[in-house]
Amino acid sequence: MTSERFVALYWLAAGLALVWLLYLLDSVLTPFLAAGILAYICQPPVARLSRLRFMSRTTATLLVMVLLFGAMVTLVLVLYPLLRYETDMLLAKLPVLLETVRQRLLPVLEQYFGAAVQWDAATFRQLLGEHLKNAGSVSANVLPWLSSNGSALIALALNLLLIPLVMFYLLRDWTLFMARIDGAVPRRWHAKTLQLAREVDAVLAQFLRGQLSVMLLMSVFYAAGLLLAGMQFALPIGIVTGMLVFVPYLGAIIGLVLATLVALTQFDHFSGVLLVWGIFGAGQLLEGMVVTPKLVGERIGLHPLVVVFALLAFGQLFGFFGVLLALPISAALLVGLRHFKGWYLSSAFYRN
Repeated sequence: MTSERFVALYWLAAGLALVWLLYLLDSVLTPFLAAGILAYICQPPVARLSRLRFMSRTTATLLVMVLLFGAMVTLVLVLYPLLRYETDMLLAKLPVLLETVRQRLLPVLEQYFGAAVQWDAATFRQLLGEHLKNAGSVSANVLPWLSSNGSALIALALNLLLIPLVMFYLLRDWTLFMARIDGAVPRRWHAKTLQLAREVDAVLAQFLRGQLSVMLLMSVFYAAGLLLAGMQFALPIGIVTGMLVFVPYLGAIIGLVLATLVALTQFDHFSGVLLVWGIFGAGQLLEGMVVTPKLVGERIGLHPLVVVFALLAFGQLFGFFGVLLALPISAALLVGLRHFKGWYLSSAFYRN
């Protein structure tokens, strides 16, 4: 066996061992993966700030992290009062809604489907009152659950605390990590590896710009649609829904729940709720079939069909994080395929 074949087999075995190790440590790597994604996104502003004479790399890292987590806390502070207010309004209006269902929906079911449903609104109101009375003793049920699931909660809390810690060290020592990785690449592969890394970084930058464009456009769409429907809190719900579209399904679910609660407490007819659902259904179709393929897929050189397939395939294989990372990973693979295509077209195997 020649030395080159031995080296190739060595790197192949090392790569397979690394993949197997990552598979075994998937639950442990979750906070590191989340911190790595956030660090990569925040690296450009940290680099720009650290070039200022009066600001060190550590200070720039802390400043960017404070702004990032401050924006997250602000988002939670906007969502929580709105959700609590609308939930209280819904609970107060629920008896009226139940009576409306009894008067309008049950006759339709009996007329068109022959379904005779026994409906006792007084019993529903009584059950609702009992549950509301028991709401004050939630701690009596929560404390035993906490004691039986304490280890899982501690692990979750540690993971949440680990994300900003790992992110801080990654951002602060980013140049050091990159220099060590660069120094570990074999010199004969160094130029090609550096070229691939720069192209992948450029593609990922295009992806982030495209994703920001999607967030802005969908925020305008949802806010405008809910405003035209005459719904209260249309602007904050639309902005929150649009800003969270970068996390698959999360933005749509949160926005739909908030909008449905508002619609149930505001509109006298169920047609208002159906209108809200129609707006969110149209928004999902617009985002998945038009906006994301156009603004993200075309920026990174992926055909719209490839974008849709990548989202479905990575989601099926790797779940939530698969959907989240589908497009950037596909963009990185596309860079490698372009170079492979160039090598293949210039090879003797193709030309002969």
